[in-house]
Amino acid sequence: MKAYVFPGQGAQFTGMGKELYETSSIAKELFEKANQILGFRITDIMFEGTAEELKETKVTQPAVFLHSVILAKTLTDFKPDMVAGHSLGEFSALVANGALSFEDGLKLVSQRALAMQKACEIKPSTMAAVLGLDDRIVEEVCEAIDGVVVAANYNCPGQLVISGEFSAVEKACEAMKAAGAKRALLLPVGGAFHSPMMEPAREELAAAIEASTFSKPICPVYQNVTASAVSDAEEIKKNLIIQLTAPVKWTQSVQQMIADGASSFTEVGPGKVLVGLVNKINKEVETISA
Repeated sequence: MKAYVFPGQGAQFTGMGKELYETSSIAKELFEKANQILGFRITDIMFEGTAEELKETKVTQPAVFLHSVILAKTLTDFKPDMVAGHSLGEFSALVANGALSFEDGLKLVSQRALAMQKACEIKPSTMAAVLGLDDRIVEEVCEAIDGVVVAANYNCPGQLVISGEFSAVEKACEAMKAAGAKRALLLPVGGAFHSPMMEPAREELAAAIEASTFSKPICPVYQNVTASAVSDAEEIKKNLIIQLTAPVKWTQSVQQMIADGASSFTEVGPGKVLVGLVNKINKEVETISA
C-alpha cells in the first residue's frame, strides 16, 4: 500500500515551487489563484524572496502548503491508500485526499498562521529539540518542571521536541541533559506550538474550521492527534482543532501506517525531512521524494 506524507513548517526554501509554476499549466493556475485568495503575491516571495521573508509566519505556512498540494495535483500517478502530514502538513494531506477543497485549505492555513502568530505574542514561549532520550523519560522530566512544558513532536525514536513557556523549556533542557540526553537545544521558532500556550489560536481556528466544508476523503488520513486512520469528516474536523494544543504523534502515526499495510512512503512537498524520519522509524519500508 502507498502512503503519502506532507511536511510542515521549516521545510521552506527560496525558489520553492518555481519549477512547478514554469512547467505546469495546472500549477501556474493554482499558484495565481492562491495569490488572489491571500491578497498578496506569495509566489514572488516563494520564488525570489530571502530566507528572512520566507520565515514570516503569514508566508511560511501557506508557502509549504501550496508547494505540497500543487505538487500532489501535478503527479500523474497520485493514488494514495493513506496520507498523513506533520503538523501544518495535515492540511496539505486533507486537500490531497479530497477532505478539503484547495481554496478552503489555503484559507484555513492562512488563518492558522495568523492565529498562531498572535498566540506567540501573548507570552514568551519556545520549543527545544531533545536527542537521545526515551520518550517516557522526556515526558517525566517535563512533568517535574514548574511551569508549562510538554512533549510536542514525537518525530522518531530518540528525537523529540518539547514546547512551552520560555523559562520552563530552558529548565527542562538542563534537566534533559542531566538525565542523559545527547543534546537539548532551543529551536529558532516564534513560539510554543503544540502546547497549551496555543489555546488562544485553537479557539480562533476552531470557528474557521467549523465554518468550512469537509467531505468524505478518498483514503484515510492518519491524524497527528490520534496516530490512527480517520475517514469521518466530523472526526477529522475535531482532531484538526485539537491539533494546535496537542502533540504531533509522528512516530506513532508512521508505525500505525506500516502496521496497516504501508510498504512505501512518498514525501510530497519541499525538503526531505519526513522520509528521513520514516527511515529512522523503520528501515524496511521504501521511501521516495516526489
